[in-house]
Amino acid sequence: MTLSSVATALITIVELPYAYDALEPFISAETLHFHHDKHYASYVVKLNELIEDTRYATMPLEEIVRTSEGAIFNNAAQAWNHIFYFEQFSPHAQHHPTGALKRAIEDQFGTLEGLKERMTTHAATLFGSGWVWLASDKDGRLYIISKSNADTPLTDDLIPLIAIDVWEHAYYIDYRNMRKSSVEEMWKVLNWRIVDERYDAIRA
Repeated sequence: MTLSSVATALITIVELPYAYDALEPFISAETLHFHHDKHYASYVVKLNELIEDTRYATMPLEEIVRTSEGAIFNNAAQAWNHIFYFEQFSPHAQHHPTGALKRAIEDQFGTLEGLKERMTTHAATLFGSGWVWLASDKDGRLYIISKSNADTPLTDDLIPLIAIDVWEHAYYIDYRNMRKSSVEEMWKVLNWRIVDERYDAIRA
């Protein structure tokens, strides 16, 4: 099924907010074509098949994630996770957090580098496929969370801030089995301006 054929689907495919080659050499155009157009898109297509004529058909994607289980949850969560993941990058990334997020990171992790090292280690050592998240509770306290498969902090009543995709399709084309290297390079295009905005919205 092509992207155009799902344009009127119940859940629509969100396009990348930058060109496919915009994040090179850290994330290649080839990786983004496969990651976005094949893997992410397939979750959306499968989800629409599963929710047609069900109570989920009229729900926003995030609500489906919070209220479903089984195959519907897996495909909805993967669709949501990928949108969130792609949106955190920019070819013109702000490389440091500011304001309230910067203070929270320094209070809890000492330095930004300390946070990056801990998240990179979590990502490098997570067994199998899954996601590593920086999340916040409603009071602004930060958590580093490792989740298997499609799991997300949304189901823990936490607010995701950063997502590291450690499914092989996220990095294998560029880095083969060197998952840690892929995460270390990812930080170079992570846009902390987006992360700042996500954190600031918690107390807005």
